[in-house]
Amino acid sequence: MIQSFGYVLGFLMAGAGFMALVLTLARFIRPNRPNEEKLSTYESGEAPVGNANVRFNPRFYLYALLFVLFEIELILLFPWAVVFGDKQLATASENWKHFALYEMLIFIGILGLGLAFAWVKGYLEWEKPNIQSEEFKSPVPPKAYEKFS
Repeated sequence: MIQSFGYVLGFLMAGAGFMALVLTLARFIRPNRPNEEKLSTYESGEAPVGNANVRFNPRFYLYALLFVLFEIELILLFPWAVVFGDKQLATASENWKHFALYEMLIFIGILGLGLAFAWVKGYLEWEKPNIQSEEFKSPVPPKAYEKFS
């Protein structure tokens, strides 16, 4: 039994040694010519403008939390469905399927209550900005635009 742990330790040490060797070798082989452009912040091909410390609206955190909540629900639902459909577990106990089904219904009910709470509190409403159109004085007469519509 203890020999099995020795094999695992050997593989871990070999993997760590291999990674150290590869990273050290890459450090000596790669070119290292830093300049101002390479050291600047890069965001989607655009030059950075302003300070990176910007305040975000707190509603974005609510959306992120709701997203994580429902992702965790899916992470639990898929394995549960696989185990729920297992024939061996169903034959092991008469009440097992009923217990598993009621347990998942309670879990989904609690999540549904959380979603209803967020909905009632207005956390799911997106605030739309009021964009006011400006009157634009064009040198082109309005009849010229009618030809294209």
